[in-house]
Amino acid sequence: MFGFFKNKTLLKESEKIVPPLQDYADVTMIAEYFQKETGVGFEKQMSILTNKVKIFCITRTIDSFTDLLRIIKQDSKIKQELIDHLTTNETFFYREYKQIEELTTLVKKASSHVEILCAPCATGEEPYSIAISLLEAGVMASRFSILGIDINEDALKKAREASYRQRSVRNLSAEILSKYFTLKEERYILNPSTQALVRFKLANIFDDSFKTLGKFDFIMSRNMLIYFDKQTKERAKEILQNMRKSDTYPVFFGHADLF
Repeated sequence: MFGFFKNKTLLKESEKIVPPLQDYADVTMIAEYFQKETGVGFEKQMSILTNKVKIFCITRTIDSFTDLLRIIKQDSKIKQELIDHLTTNETFFYREYKQIEELTTLVKKASSHVEILCAPCATGEEPYSIAISLLEAGVMASRFSILGIDINEDALKKAREASYRQRSVRNLSAEILSKYFTLKEERYILNPSTQALVRFKLANIFDDSFKTLGKFDFIMSRNMLIYFDKQTKERAKEILQNMRKSDTYPVFFGHADLF
Protein backbone atom coordinates (compact mmCIF):
# COMPACT_ATOMS: atom_id res chain seq x y z
CA MET A 1 0.00 0.00 0.00
CA PHE A 2 2.81 2.42 0.88
CA GLY A 3 4.53 1.69 -2.38
CA PHE A 4 1.34 2.42 -4.31
CA PHE A 5 0.95 5.91 -2.84
CA LYS A 6 4.63 6.58 -3.23
CA ASN A 7 4.50 5.79 -6.92
CA LYS A 8 1.35 7.84 -7.40
CA THR A 9 3.01 10.94 -5.91
CA LEU A 10 6.20 10.69 -7.93
CA LEU A 11 6.37 12.93 -10.99
CA LYS A 12 7.71 11.68 -14.27
CA GLU A 13 10.92 13.32 -15.43
CA SER A 14 9.01 15.18 -18.16
CA GLU A 15 6.49 16.48 -15.60
CA LYS A 16 9.03 17.95 -13.18
CA ILE A 17 9.05 21.75 -12.94
CA VAL A 18 12.49 22.99 -13.88
CA PRO A 19 13.22 26.48 -12.57
CA PRO A 20 14.46 28.90 -15.24
CA LEU A 21 18.17 29.49 -15.43
CA GLN A 22 19.18 32.83 -13.98
CA ASP A 23 21.91 34.73 -15.76
CA TYR A 24 23.10 37.94 -14.13
CA ALA A 25 26.75 37.67 -15.15
CA ASP A 26 27.27 40.29 -17.84
CA VAL A 27 25.47 43.61 -17.47
CA THR A 28 27.26 45.21 -20.44
CA MET A 29 24.24 45.04 -22.74
CA ILE A 30 22.12 46.91 -20.18
CA ALA A 31 24.84 49.51 -19.60
CA GLU A 32 25.19 50.18 -23.32
CA TYR A 33 21.43 50.47 -23.85
CA PHE A 34 21.02 52.72 -20.81
CA GLN A 35 23.80 55.03 -21.95
CA LYS A 36 22.32 55.22 -25.44
CA GLU A 37 18.89 56.14 -24.06
CA THR A 38 19.88 58.49 -21.24
CA GLY A 39 23.51 59.45 -21.77
CA VAL A 40 24.43 58.11 -18.32
CA GLY A 41 27.50 55.85 -18.35
CA PHE A 42 28.60 53.27 -15.81
CA GLU A 43 31.97 52.22 -17.22
CA LYS A 44 33.68 52.89 -13.88
CA GLN A 45 30.89 51.41 -11.78
CA MET A 46 30.07 48.14 -13.50
CA SER A 47 30.07 46.07 -10.31
CA ILE A 48 27.64 48.50 -8.66
CA LEU A 49 25.51 48.51 -11.80
CA THR A 50 25.46 44.70 -11.86
CA ASN A 51 24.18 44.53 -8.29
CA LYS A 52 21.53 47.21 -8.81
CA VAL A 53 20.22 45.69 -12.04
CA LYS A 54 20.26 42.21 -10.51
CA ILE A 55 18.09 43.42 -7.62
CA PHE A 56 15.78 45.10 -10.13
CA CYS A 57 15.42 41.83 -12.04
CA ILE A 58 14.91 39.58 -9.01
CA THR A 59 12.17 41.78 -7.55
CA ARG A 60 10.32 41.52 -10.86
CA THR A 61 11.04 37.81 -11.50
CA ILE A 62 13.11 38.62 -14.58
CA ASP A 63 15.59 35.77 -14.93
CA SER A 64 18.40 37.34 -16.93
CA PHE A 65 19.82 40.60 -18.19
CA THR A 66 19.01 39.39 -21.70
CA ASP A 67 15.34 39.06 -20.75
CA LEU A 68 15.43 42.49 -19.12
CA LEU A 69 16.82 44.09 -22.28
CA ARG A 70 14.08 42.50 -24.35
CA ILE A 71 11.41 43.66 -21.89
CA ILE A 72 12.52 47.29 -21.57
CA LYS A 73 12.64 47.62 -25.34
CA GLN A 74 8.97 46.62 -25.46
CA ASP A 75 7.55 47.89 -22.17
CA SER A 76 7.89 51.64 -21.54
CA LYS A 77 6.62 51.27 -17.96
CA ILE A 78 9.37 48.81 -16.98
CA LYS A 79 11.90 50.94 -18.84
CA GLN A 80 10.89 53.98 -16.77
CA GLU A 81 11.09 51.92 -13.59
CA LEU A 82 14.66 50.95 -14.49
CA ILE A 83 15.57 54.59 -15.18
CA ASP A 84 14.14 55.57 -11.80
CA HIS A 85 16.04 52.71 -10.14
CA LEU A 86 19.41 53.66 -11.62
CA THR A 87 19.37 57.46 -11.43
CA THR A 88 20.13 59.23 -8.18
CA ASN A 89 18.92 62.65 -7.12
CA GLU A 90 21.02 63.98 -4.25
CA THR A 91 20.54 67.73 -4.06
CA PHE A 92 19.51 70.54 -1.71
CA PHE A 93 18.23 74.11 -1.68
CA TYR A 94 20.62 76.92 -2.63
CA ARG A 95 23.25 74.48 -3.84
CA GLU A 96 26.14 76.41 -5.49
CA TYR A 97 24.15 79.54 -4.74
CA LYS A 98 26.46 81.98 -6.55
CA GLN A 99 25.16 80.75 -9.90
CA ILE A 100 21.55 81.12 -8.74
CA GLU A 101 22.46 84.63 -7.56
CA GLU A 102 23.97 85.43 -10.97
CA LEU A 103 20.86 84.14 -12.73
CA THR A 104 18.68 86.23 -10.43
CA THR A 105 20.64 89.38 -11.31
CA LEU A 106 20.21 88.72 -15.03
CA VAL A 107 16.49 88.11 -14.69
CA LYS A 108 16.09 91.38 -12.74
CA LYS A 109 17.70 93.26 -15.62
CA ALA A 110 15.44 91.66 -18.24
CA SER A 111 12.85 93.98 -19.71
CA SER A 112 10.22 91.32 -20.36
CA HIS A 113 8.90 87.99 -19.10
CA VAL A 114 11.61 85.30 -19.01
CA GLU A 115 11.39 81.53 -19.32
CA ILE A 116 13.84 79.39 -17.34
CA LEU A 117 14.66 75.72 -17.89
CA CYS A 118 16.14 73.62 -15.11
CA ALA A 119 17.53 70.38 -16.53
CA PRO A 120 17.72 68.17 -14.58
CA CYS A 121 15.53 69.25 -11.70
CA ALA A 122 15.72 66.06 -9.57
CA THR A 123 13.35 66.35 -6.59
CA GLY A 124 12.71 70.06 -7.11
CA GLU A 125 15.15 71.80 -4.80
CA GLU A 126 16.95 73.65 -7.59
CA PRO A 127 14.00 75.14 -9.54
CA TYR A 128 12.29 76.04 -6.26
CA SER A 129 15.54 77.68 -5.13
CA ILE A 130 15.49 79.80 -8.28
CA ALA A 131 11.89 80.81 -7.63
CA ILE A 132 12.61 81.78 -4.02
CA SER A 133 15.73 83.72 -4.99
CA LEU A 134 13.81 85.67 -7.62
CA LEU A 135 10.99 86.50 -5.22
CA GLU A 136 13.47 87.58 -2.55
CA ALA A 137 15.13 89.87 -5.09
CA GLY A 138 11.81 91.58 -5.73
CA VAL A 139 11.05 89.97 -9.09
CA MET A 140 7.29 89.68 -9.55
CA ALA A 141 5.99 86.13 -10.08
CA SER A 142 4.32 87.30 -13.30
CA ARG A 143 7.71 88.13 -14.80
CA PHE A 144 9.10 84.61 -14.94
CA SER A 145 8.18 80.98 -15.50
CA ILE A 146 10.26 77.94 -14.57
CA LEU A 147 10.17 74.47 -16.09
CA GLY A 148 11.95 71.62 -14.35
CA ILE A 149 12.62 68.41 -16.28
CA ASP A 150 14.08 65.07 -15.31
CA ILE A 151 14.19 61.47 -16.56
CA ASN A 152 13.33 60.13 -13.12
CA GLU A 153 9.56 59.89 -12.63
CA ASP A 154 9.84 59.17 -8.90
CA ALA A 155 11.93 62.30 -8.45
CA LEU A 156 9.34 64.39 -10.26
CA LYS A 157 6.61 63.04 -8.03
CA LYS A 158 8.58 64.16 -4.98
CA ALA A 159 9.22 67.53 -6.61
CA ARG A 160 5.48 68.07 -7.04
CA GLU A 161 4.88 67.09 -3.42
CA ALA A 162 7.50 69.66 -2.34
CA SER A 163 7.99 68.08 1.09
CA TYR A 164 11.59 68.05 2.34
CA ARG A 165 13.64 66.89 5.26
CA GLN A 166 15.98 69.18 7.16
CA ARG A 167 18.96 67.96 5.15
CA SER A 168 17.50 69.46 1.98
CA VAL A 169 16.88 72.90 3.49
CA ARG A 170 20.04 73.14 5.58
CA ASN A 171 21.39 76.09 3.54
CA LEU A 172 18.28 78.21 4.03
CA SER A 173 18.01 80.85 6.72
CA ALA A 174 15.38 80.70 9.44
CA GLU A 175 13.73 83.71 7.81
CA ILE A 176 13.42 81.97 4.43
CA LEU A 177 12.14 78.79 6.07
CA SER A 178 9.42 80.60 7.99
CA LYS A 179 8.43 82.67 4.95
CA TYR A 180 8.20 79.91 2.35
CA PHE A 181 7.74 76.65 4.26
CA THR A 182 5.42 75.06 6.76
CA LEU A 183 7.00 72.64 9.23
CA LYS A 184 4.88 69.53 9.71
CA GLU A 185 6.01 66.28 11.30
CA GLU A 186 9.70 67.06 10.74
CA ARG A 187 9.18 67.88 7.08
CA TYR A 188 9.38 71.30 5.46
CA ILE A 189 6.49 71.74 3.03
CA LEU A 190 6.87 74.48 0.46
CA ASN A 191 3.97 76.92 0.37
CA PRO A 192 1.49 76.25 -2.47
CA SER A 193 1.92 79.75 -3.94
CA THR A 194 5.65 79.09 -4.46
CA GLN A 195 5.06 75.56 -5.72
CA ALA A 196 2.78 77.00 -8.40
CA LEU A 197 5.68 78.96 -9.89
CA VAL A 198 7.39 75.80 -11.15
CA ARG A 199 6.11 73.26 -13.68
CA PHE A 200 7.60 69.78 -13.93
CA LYS A 201 7.81 67.45 -16.87
CA LEU A 202 9.29 64.02 -17.57
CA ALA A 203 11.79 64.60 -20.37
CA ASN A 204 15.05 63.30 -21.80
CA ILE A 205 17.33 65.82 -23.51
CA PHE A 206 18.46 63.13 -25.96
CA ASP A 207 14.93 62.36 -27.11
CA ASP A 208 13.66 64.11 -30.24
CA SER A 209 10.58 65.26 -28.30
CA PHE A 210 12.82 67.43 -26.11
CA LYS A 211 12.87 70.11 -28.81
CA THR A 212 9.10 70.49 -28.57
CA LEU A 213 9.54 72.17 -25.18
CA GLY A 214 10.44 75.34 -27.02
CA LYS A 215 13.17 77.89 -26.37
CA PHE A 216 14.27 79.44 -23.09
CA ASP A 217 15.88 82.69 -22.00
CA PHE A 218 17.98 80.95 -19.35
CA ILE A 219 18.99 77.33 -18.92
CA MET A 220 20.47 75.82 -15.79
CA SER A 221 21.90 72.32 -16.10
CA ARG A 222 24.07 71.39 -13.16
CA ASN A 223 25.60 68.09 -12.09
CA MET A 224 24.13 66.10 -14.96
CA LEU A 225 27.13 66.02 -17.27
CA ILE A 226 29.29 64.39 -14.60
CA TYR A 227 27.58 61.10 -15.51
CA PHE A 228 28.49 61.39 -19.22
CA ASP A 229 31.61 60.52 -21.17
CA LYS A 230 33.34 63.29 -23.11
CA GLN A 231 31.48 62.68 -26.36
CA THR A 232 28.09 62.63 -24.66
CA LYS A 233 28.95 65.77 -22.69
CA GLU A 234 29.64 67.65 -25.91
CA ARG A 235 26.41 66.36 -27.42
CA ALA A 236 24.41 67.42 -24.36
CA LYS A 237 26.10 70.82 -24.33
CA GLU A 238 25.16 71.43 -27.96
CA ILE A 239 21.55 70.33 -27.43
CA LEU A 240 21.09 72.64 -24.45
CA GLN A 241 22.76 75.59 -26.15
CA ASN A 242 20.39 75.18 -29.09
CA MET A 243 17.42 75.45 -26.69
CA ARG A 244 18.27 79.08 -25.89
CA LYS A 245 16.30 81.91 -27.44
CA SER A 246 19.61 83.66 -28.09
CA ASP A 247 23.29 83.11 -27.38
CA THR A 248 23.48 86.23 -25.21
CA TYR A 249 23.73 84.17 -22.05
CA PRO A 250 25.60 80.88 -21.58
CA VAL A 251 24.01 77.74 -20.21
CA PHE A 252 24.67 77.51 -16.47
CA PHE A 253 26.56 74.26 -15.97
CA GLY A 254 27.68 72.95 -12.58
CA HIS A 255 31.23 73.35 -11.37
CA ALA A 256 31.69 69.57 -11.57
CA ASP A 257 30.48 69.41 -15.18
CA LEU A 258 33.94 69.60 -16.70
CA PHE A 259 34.41 69.41 -20.47
